Amino acid sequence: MLIAEPEYETIKTLPEFAAKFLEQDFRVVVVSGSTAAGENSFDHAEEIADADVLLVSVRRRTPPAAQLAFIRRFVEAGKPVVGIRTACHAFALAGNEKLAPGNAAWPEWDAQVIGGHYTGHHGHGPITHITAPATADSILRGVTLPFDSDSWFYKVSPLRAGATPLLTGEIPGQPTEPIAWTFRRADGGRTFFTSLGNPTDFTNTSFQQLLRNGILWAAGR
Repeated sequence: MLIAEPEYETIKTLPEFAAKFLEQDFRVVVVSGSTAAGENSFDHAEEIADADVLLVSVRRRTPPAAQLAFIRRFVEAGKPVVGIRTACHAFALAGNEKLAPGNAAWPEWDAQVIGGHYTGHHGHGPITHITAPATADSILRGVTLPFDSDSWFYKVSPLRAGATPLLTGEIPGQPTEPIAWTFRRADGGRTFFTSLGNPTDFTNTSFQQLLRNGILWAAGR
């Protein structure tokens, strides 16, 4: 689990989720970093080299080039990636930010690894109503639909070629957007992504089942 984002408390919710839903199938290692302003480094990024699955909950982080290289090599080897929430813009600079000397960005990460097209989000407040365009996919087994989320609504359309929507969401007065999808990457690897991930999502049994199923699918389990 690669965790470094200041908004959604995933440094707390993801390890708790792992203890309850993953540790019977995986040895879970958390690689994190300070979320203080200007911090970009991860602690023990070399752990990524031995991972079977990389779960990413990172927001706009441009780590030292040697650390990003661990992530690039993992992806290029065709290994599975799981992303939640801000993972679609995990390694992209914001606005007019400048890249610090020795650090590296991956602006194509969203297109190449996640399979999305993130262009921002709608304001806080509206509840997202979530349904499935089709319910046959095994990743939705045990997921009760429809359900609602207070995760503010991401703009991610259109998805890239190779992406298959699993869930869609809507808020009043806005177009429907994909909420969860799978992506068969050009390197041959599998990605599962969901734009959900607020703290309250982790108390929702539908989200819990969705995330566990997505991780198992990515791992080929």
